[in-house]
Amino acid sequence: MKTRISILRPLILLSLLLFSLGAVAEEGTDDKPFAEKHVVLQISDPNPFKQTLVLNVANNLIKHYGQDKIDIEIVAFGPGLRLLLLADNSNLSRIDGLSSQGVRFAACSNTIKAFTKKLGKEPALNPHSTRVSAGVVRIMDLVDKGYTLVKP
Repeated sequence: MKTRISILRPLILLSLLLFSLGAVAEEGTDDKPFAEKHVVLQISDPNPFKQTLVLNVANNLIKHYGQDKIDIEIVAFGPGLRLLLLADNSNLSRIDGLSSQGVRFAACSNTIKAFTKKLGKEPALNPHSTRVSAGVVRIMDLVDKGYTLVKP
């Protein structure tokens, strides 16, 4: 009986460990398992200067911490969604470069719906962007997970 318990104990511990790792993966925080800093950058401004600024901030954070030590997500909503549109976007190559360094881009579905209604068709989004139900909700969820909110 004692042998059976000593054999089961490591299996139970391993199961618990794997379960807890799975829970972290579901939260999306294990995209960068060695990240020491987690930052969400908000862009809700139509000003091209501010849209470039948010990309500069992401780039500067990566330069300072190193791409494996910082986890960055840029959330675009309202007029700031223009950052993630394909049409007339001078920042496409910068977004490609940041994405290749692990920066994630979130596009607000509510804003996409509003743009679609105004334009009569859905705008083409940068393929590096992921739709989220609401930009503000995404920011709040990330802040709840320990991300620092920065609005350049």
